[in-house]
Amino acid sequence: MTELTATAPRPDGLPNRTAAAPAPDRAPLDLARRIVELAEDKKAADIVLLDLAELTTLADAFVICSGGSERQIDAIADGIVEGLRAEGVRPIGREGTPASHWVLVDFGSVIVHVFTPPERDYYGLEKHWSAARVVLRVQ
Repeated sequence: MTELTATAPRPDGLPNRTAAAPAPDRAPLDLARRIVELAEDKKAADIVLLDLAELTTLADAFVICSGGSERQIDAIADGIVEGLRAEGVRPIGREGTPASHWVLVDFGSVIVHVFTPPERDYYGLEKHWSAARVVLRVQ
């Protein structure tokens, strides 16, 4: 996990938190492309990189991919986390488990979603974010 340090409160009364930025010079889409490479290394299927920068403040990009089994979902998520950690980039958080068939890894500007195909179809993130620009699709 990234260390957070509290500073003076923001005007809205919430604490101002500064994350220890592991790679401040790395553009979100460059980070997302690296995530795609790492997912490919673990044989992720149907990888999509969506540019959300003009649509939301939630994240600048989503990387969405599929794994054929619980074991592969875990391997894809672990491969991305470990690969970026070796480059000095640490995730803010990780949610879900392979048993839930959906693992989310949050890198701040880029959020990674690793699904099994049925869950990916059910949640339809690509349809929900259809206004986003598709930067890259790896079949």
